[in-house]
Amino acid sequence: MKPSPRLVPLAVIIAVALAGPLTPARAGVPTAPAFSLHTVDGKTVRLSELRGRPVILDFWATWCAPCKSSMPHLSAMQSRYRDRGLVILGLSMDDDDPQVVRRFADRLGLTFRVAVADDHVLDAYGPIRALPTTVYISRRGEIVRRVVGYIDVETMETYVRELLP
Repeated sequence: MKPSPRLVPLAVIIAVALAGPLTPARAGVPTAPAFSLHTVDGKTVRLSELRGRPVILDFWATWCAPCKSSMPHLSAMQSRYRDRGLVILGLSMDDDDPQVVRRFADRLGLTFRVAVADDHVLDAYGPIRALPTTVYISRRGEIVRRVVGYIDVETMETYVRELLP
């Protein structure tokens, strides 16, 4: 009996599932929703202005222990890959005054931009049910990966390098 051409072996399904991030060649890759936010240092950042650059959006909070642990890694990635166009934007989920978030970022010596996420961004990129939640956006403006939870430095490095070619 000849197998149906519509049946795919389980090993192929598993291999595809484990193949890694979505790439623009795959159908259904979502485009990152547009936004405009004020950073904690009073500047405006618009996703549209970052088109052509790889972007990482990191949703975090000052009270989140795993978020605090990942901040130095994100800062190191921003410093290491800034010349290759990488933009990391930390989007605080804190309800506090933005200056509280700014002082927190300054204490940690963050090298990436920080803004407070507004309802528009949370609706567009949500639901954000756990922190940190990190969204990887390709140079084409497509969401290629979304990670919920802490990312160790080696994995983060792998994900960042996938954005850079």
